[in-house]
Amino acid sequence: MLGRHVVASLVALGASCRAQFPVADAEALNLTVVRSPADGNITISYKEPLGACQTAFSNQKQYTGWVSIPGAYATNLFFWFVEARQRTDELTVWLNGGPGSSSMFGFFAGNGPCEVIERGINQYDTAAREWGWDRASNMLFIDQPNQVGFSYDKPTNRTIILTSDNVNQPPLQGSGSLPAWAYANGTFSTMNATSTANTTDTAALAVWHLIQGFLTTFPQYQNASNSSVAVHLFSESYGGRYGPLFAERWERQNHKRATGQLHANSTVDVRLASLGIVNGCVDQELQVPYYPIFANNNTYGYKALADEAAKFYTAKYNSPEGCKAKVQRCVAAALALDPRGEGGNADVNAMCAAANDACYAIQEPYYNNGRSPYDLAAPYHDPNPALRFLSYLNQEHILRAIGSPVNYTLASSVVTQAFHDTGDQSRGGNIKRLAHILSRGVRIGLIYGDRDYICNWYGGEAVSLAIANLTSPDYATKFPAAGYAPILVNDTYIGGLVRQYGNLSFSRIYQAGHSVAWYQPETAFQVFARIMMGTSLSTGGHINLSLYNTTGSSVASHSDNLPAMPSTTCWVYNFASTCDDGAHGLVSEGAGVVINGVLYSQSADWLLATTQTASSTSGKGSTSTMEALTGVFAATKTPASIAVCVQCVGGARWTVMVFLVGIHLLWGCIV
Repeated sequence: MLGRHVVASLVALGASCRAQFPVADAEALNLTVVRSPADGNITISYKEPLGACQTAFSNQKQYTGWVSIPGAYATNLFFWFVEARQRTDELTVWLNGGPGSSSMFGFFAGNGPCEVIERGINQYDTAAREWGWDRASNMLFIDQPNQVGFSYDKPTNRTIILTSDNVNQPPLQGSGSLPAWAYANGTFSTMNATSTANTTDTAALAVWHLIQGFLTTFPQYQNASNSSVAVHLFSESYGGRYGPLFAERWERQNHKRATGQLHANSTVDVRLASLGIVNGCVDQELQVPYYPIFANNNTYGYKALADEAAKFYTAKYNSPEGCKAKVQRCVAAALALDPRGEGGNADVNAMCAAANDACYAIQEPYYNNGRSPYDLAAPYHDPNPALRFLSYLNQEHILRAIGSPVNYTLASSVVTQAFHDTGDQSRGGNIKRLAHILSRGVRIGLIYGDRDYICNWYGGEAVSLAIANLTSPDYATKFPAAGYAPILVNDTYIGGLVRQYGNLSFSRIYQAGHSVAWYQPETAFQVFARIMMGTSLSTGGHINLSLYNTTGSSVASHSDNLPAMPSTTCWVYNFASTCDDGAHGLVSEGAGVVINGVLYSQSADWLLATTQTASSTSGKGSTSTMEALTGVFAATKTPASIAVCVQCVGGARWTVMVFLVGIHLLWGCIV
């Protein structure tokens, strides 16, 4: 998630004002506590979260825990580790964006091993996700920076009013004028802006400590090399900024080990093997000018911005006091006065925050069209991805299973504001960082769903070309010369188009919004696995990366139709982002009923009131079944006809049959 229009939902809790304060004692929570070999002041608290997430195979180990880092404020960063379905040395770190969004969003509503399903009123279960990325890699999901998700500074009891995100401390003792479900008591972080990171640079060091703590506590997940541990880093949205800067921090820490500034025997050399960025906002100067272009003329034919308006905002971007000029001044000031990105220089912070605001002014007009910035096909109050995991995670027995002393929060507006106040997003430098990473032999994969506006694929393509241009003469000429090839996901359909030369790839994923793995899980998995394994992004076949390039058209011009717009779903624990005027009306009238975290007009509207089938979201965008839960696909030939699956209303899938001999389209909807 990214953008100031989403002032992140603070909470996801049980639905009444009764006390719901988790147990805080480590012993009572059955947490094992050890000290980090790298730093005796750092502790790792962990347990196996039995029953919290159903994996594909019962023998897959899972660990949840916190790495506690001393400093100016208490930092307790949360991780959830899931072992791969089959034995492998691969280790992938997953980060959601924001800044301030929890990686449990990815875990339960994207690429994680399981999803939450309904079994009845206040009854949930989890089901293994067919195309979870644990299919090919050990997975480490991290809530960061501090105060995001299950990460916390000091547990603090309070009440949050779900309909407004207002916070009361001490907790309220009784209900007010709103429905009882609107008041949520729980234990959270302090929500103090001085107790979290305010720049990506400062967040990166804390995550390095977490990875060190995890790898030294669980050495069995260090891969075969004795000299270093190869790690794959994949991040989404604001992860376009996290990824390059985290990689840079890891390299600096490795240099300190090599030069004796860090004890080599008690730390681990973390070697980045591949970096994946999913619908990432990487560089404002490059990507912001594509907001009016994409809004006005995208490959779905949806015109959110008129021609004259698009010209106006393009000119505004280029004006002397526009986004481009202000970002350039911010970048220069940050390099000169805050080169380590600590956010401690007030002048730099003010200049960069102003640049961020100027860029937001170019992005913002789209929001007046009533569509989601994360999906051209969805309403502004987007019902997807499904958020039932918000209620699930805050059940008392699940909190105990995880070992958490705090309630779960989807996102932190405190962190979002802290990063805005330093102008973190406008500080630039990521193209140069990515070019440096690529020149070191790290595989870089840029993955963009083509229905996303907020970090759209037009801007992502521009980022890929800029990286290549700055890396070397070979990349500067051979990457743009590489044509777009189809992404062959299985024997029956194409998932998108990819340009690949050497270790750099750019993938456009068809019919996918911002969180690609939610919309097209099988395609997202195959692309992830191919980046990680160093195979052809088009076919999955083994290649010589030093010589390989895709062939095809020089432009990714494929056009398509948007599916029907889904109805809104009011997830009350993310009220501001998902609940429309109708939901607000129900609240003001004291009407409606909340079932499993969703506000309905009447109980009969609840799906399970009329069906015995548990609600599940597995398999959208997939034509296969749950028969095979392991393995990756490698195409041996291009099929004669290819089905492109897209999301429909009510969990159905459109299947578009494209016959490669001639031009014929066959549309149908699979329930």
